[in-house]
Amino acid sequence: MANVSTGMDDQPRKPQGSIPIPRSKRGPRGFFIEVGREIKKVSWPTRAETNRLTGVVLGVCVLVGGIMIAMSWAFGVIVDLLTKGKV
Repeated sequence: MANVSTGMDDQPRKPQGSIPIPRSKRGPRGFFIEVGREIKKVSWPTRAETNRLTGVVLGVCVLVGGIMIAMSWAFGVIVDLLTKGKV
């Protein structure tokens, strides 16, 4: 079959509804340049806010750990009652 020109560009068409990809430098150097630009846009928290949120995370971790330990103990007691008949 012969290659017939349709009068349009012979370049591949993009699928309908595709997201346009911005032109950027490729390779590791371009990647790190883009990372630097994005880091400058970040609004970093203050030291006090960071300390407060760290305390919240640690508190939640301790709370969840305590709940899991209590549930483990309770289920252990229930299983012992069902299998052995005594605590």
